[in-house]
Amino acid sequence: MSQIDNAKVAFAFLRPACVLLTREQSIQNVQQLNAQLREVSDLALQQLQEYVLFPLRFVLKTPGSKRENLIQAVVEGIEYVLSNTCVHSWDLLQELFSELCLCLSSPGKPGKPASVSEDLKAAVIQSLDALLHAAYGDIALQLYKPVMLPGLGAAISLLLALAEEEKSRKVQAAALKCLLILLLQCDCKEPHLWVGQEESCALATAFACFLPGITQVLTRVITGDMKQGHAVTVKAIKVWYRTVGLVMADEQLSNADSSEASAADLGKVGELLVKRTQTWVKETSEKVAILLKRITSCVSVHQHWKVRLEMVNLSENLLSTCQKSLKQCISNLLEVLVGKLNDENSAVRDKCSAALEAIALRNQTGDNHTFNDILSENLHSLATSLPRLMRISDDQHKLFILNVFLGYLKVLGPKVAMVLNSAAHLQRISKALMQVLELDITDVRIVEERSSSSLEHTGLGPHELYTQKKHFVYFTDANIFSSLQQICRFLGYYGNLYLLVDHFMDLYRESSVYRKQCALVLNEIISGAAGVGLVAKHKYGPVSKDDLKAAVMSIIEEYTSLNNWHLPTNSVESDRDEDSHFSHLRILSITNSVQENHNQLLPAKKSSTVHQMNSNIWQICIQLEGIGCFAVALGVDFRLLLMTTLYPVLEKAGDETLLISHSALCSLWDICRACGYSSLKELINMNSDYLLNDISLNLQRLSLHPHAPRVLAVMFYHSDASLLPLVGDVVQDVLTALDLSYDERAPVFCAVLHSLVKALVRWFPAKLGEKKYSAPTGARCEDPLDVRQFLLDYHKLRCQAEGLLEDEGDTGDIEKPSTVPDSDEDLEDPDKKPELPSHITMAKDVLERCIHLLSDPSLHLRLKVLDVLELCVCVLQSHEDVLLPLVHRCWPALLQRLTNDDPLAVLWAIKVLCTLGETCGDFLRKRVSQEVLPRLTGSLLKQAPLSAKAGPIYAHTLAFKLQLAVLEGLGTLCLRLDLADSDLDLVSEACLPYLSCRQPARLQEACLSVFRHLIKVDPDAVWFMLNELYCPRSYEPPHSDLHAVRLAGMGRPKNEYTDNILRLLAEIH
Repeated sequence: MSQIDNAKVAFAFLRPACVLLTREQSIQNVQQLNAQLREVSDLALQQLQEYVLFPLRFVLKTPGSKRENLIQAVVEGIEYVLSNTCVHSWDLLQELFSELCLCLSSPGKPGKPASVSEDLKAAVIQSLDALLHAAYGDIALQLYKPVMLPGLGAAISLLLALAEEEKSRKVQAAALKCLLILLLQCDCKEPHLWVGQEESCALATAFACFLPGITQVLTRVITGDMKQGHAVTVKAIKVWYRTVGLVMADEQLSNADSSEASAADLGKVGELLVKRTQTWVKETSEKVAILLKRITSCVSVHQHWKVRLEMVNLSENLLSTCQKSLKQCISNLLEVLVGKLNDENSAVRDKCSAALEAIALRNQTGDNHTFNDILSENLHSLATSLPRLMRISDDQHKLFILNVFLGYLKVLGPKVAMVLNSAAHLQRISKALMQVLELDITDVRIVEERSSSSLEHTGLGPHELYTQKKHFVYFTDANIFSSLQQICRFLGYYGNLYLLVDHFMDLYRESSVYRKQCALVLNEIISGAAGVGLVAKHKYGPVSKDDLKAAVMSIIEEYTSLNNWHLPTNSVESDRDEDSHFSHLRILSITNSVQENHNQLLPAKKSSTVHQMNSNIWQICIQLEGIGCFAVALGVDFRLLLMTTLYPVLEKAGDETLLISHSALCSLWDICRACGYSSLKELINMNSDYLLNDISLNLQRLSLHPHAPRVLAVMFYHSDASLLPLVGDVVQDVLTALDLSYDERAPVFCAVLHSLVKALVRWFPAKLGEKKYSAPTGARCEDPLDVRQFLLDYHKLRCQAEGLLEDEGDTGDIEKPSTVPDSDEDLEDPDKKPELPSHITMAKDVLERCIHLLSDPSLHLRLKVLDVLELCVCVLQSHEDVLLPLVHRCWPALLQRLTNDDPLAVLWAIKVLCTLGETCGDFLRKRVSQEVLPRLTGSLLKQAPLSAKAGPIYAHTLAFKLQLAVLEGLGTLCLRLDLADSDLDLVSEACLPYLSCRQPARLQEACLSVFRHLIKVDPDAVWFMLNELYCPRSYEPPHSDLHAVRLAGMGRPKNEYTDNILRLLAEIH
């Protein structure tokens, strides 16, 4: 629909509605006028502006109470007119401004907002917005003349009250925007009045009167309830710093005296004016600093990024306009900026970085050292208060504090080195880091986490490894530790490397309390010096490789020294077999008994507490991580240090403490990547020559190097068969050392031999076609039974047994010609045995040395030896002439483990026996039948009544564990040895009582497992035995000539065995 452009036509169109509204002030008349106003063009409306505003203003001026919807409709009409026209008259602007303010003001309390609806408040504020935007030319500046201060103050008070007290976010945001418009700093897209130096000074003079009220109220709004939303907070911050920036601007204050000289002739109004003298500026700056501190402490860690971005704008604005007048605030403002350099939001980071660069450039070009001095002082002050703040703050605020610290380092850049040249600064920063990085080592699991097979967990690849999480006393958030790492790296990047390394190495040596923290800091300093994991703004090249290498060598030398590398990490129980024999040259010496150790030197220390051992474990782990960091920092140049570092790291990779061995493995992978090796196998193989040389020498001086066997074990685990020719002499050295010191070194050497044999199994797997376990003859066949063929075969076998038929097999054997030797060599020396392969010889030697250790008093050692025995059997299975004599020799000791040992050893021995059954079943079957089964089954029968009557506590007894171990291994043993007839009957009878529902559940399940294995051996016999005990159904003969099947279990009522028997019968069918 087209609008009316002609003013005369528009006047004729609008006149009736205007007259009607003047005569009768009703909402219908107002709405009618508002509707007709929208049909008139802006040009025509401009010419009729005062005419159409008159009836609307007349409604507001009419005395008496009015309904809110009427006033709201009038205000909306005024807002429409003002939004589409310009106000050329100062009188009209002044009157409308006053009338609209009166709509918001309470009649009884002129300085307070009226109790009207939120919609009316929003409409009035929107009309004020439109009025101030509609002011044409410089007539708006007359609002800020001294004579207008009362009216302007009333409007500001109303808007501040609405911003603080109103619950509606819409009204709050509109009021704050209106305050921005009054400052002539509106940020909307509409055209605004250009303000020159003189006008800006007049504006600042006017707002200086209201600065205390504006800043205090807006501070309460900014630090108020988080539920008010980020939009209100952002606008409040903007009004706050733009008001302060306007009044306290350095340029304004330099011209303030001349511009305010005429204020003395204004009478009472002149008393409202504020003279911005030096005294006033100083006092105001102090008060602003207090408010600013409240704002930054509350909002700097706000969750919404727009609020944090506005805080950056606040700091940038005040630092650029009020640097002289707000000297007391500079430190706080810089803290806000540097704290946001590491913000999670890129927009905040970029804005902050740009602001700091501009400020630094401005100060440097002006020969002003204040900026860097303040940064240095702030850094020192923050370092001083850092430990206290880390104790009393929550994690979110701690992260902000550390980001501020990191920001200072980034802003100072290369000048960090100058700051650190100050002994006070360096001492304060280092002590702060020492206290903040204090580790929580109270968790008992650290020392308890052990690996029964120390290398089992090391099969992980580099991508599957993870760095062990560290727990700190003063924080839990991982981001805080990342921030501390960045701080240390930037110290190394910008600082003097030799100064930092020497200082922290002195702290490292000074006290064991700071040793772990110093190692953490040193690791990150070296990484930072090499530029690892840093994004630095300043172009500052890393230190030279020679300097870096020299620093790394000095640190590694300290890390791997005797006092810092071989720390006590084992409890008395776990180390009594391994560590009791070590001399005072070791840091920890734990004795088994006085009688065993009366000839030894006194230990250097008493048994360490769990707390101390945890501390030592973490120290070793951090030092191992450091070696990995150094490798990454040096890259390929680290190869030159492998001769001094690889052996100690491999030694820790074989440590029994899980945390240490895992850290060592991570370090080894770091070394691989840094030095260009594709895997740990390549790393070890390429450096095996000097590693094996060191191992060979150290094996001869075990009192000085007690962990040399661990290095060999790790090499076995991670290498391949190509290592075997090189380790032959070293293995002989181990066996010789074991011969000379069975009692003392057995646990250490047994672990090495275990690793060797395990490696042999891996390097020389059993070939297809070699002797394997075959299914028993009695096992069920999936093919359907051919009754005719079965009877024919049975008749034939019976005839052969009675001598009525010759054995075709024997005839064939007689007729078979003898084999003629193929070569002359065989004829020359038929008794000469072929030379055994090296791995067979090694396995044979190991098994011979370990046989007598099966009877060792230590359960841990017996289990290890049983494991070695099983692995040796796997290696030797292809050479029965070697294997069988050794099995014969170890049988008596193995029999004791099977029948008279700890339940765990019994289970392990049964497992070994099953493996023997696969390789030499016929050789063992008779021995097992005569010597093992009667004892095992007799024990089961004896204990069955006791376990059936026992209560829940029985599951924790040794007898229960022994029963469970025997039952868990008995079925597998019968299957592997292919036992039959009387042996199966013996096992079945011993296990039948455990089918009772009165037995503990775990024993019932183990018993069911035995019968499942027996079903695979002879399903018919098991079926018949179970049906004799309980038969769930009757079997009718299919023909009358056949006899009826009668089983003992038929017709019996359900009993304690019924449930388990039914489960087994269902599996047979």
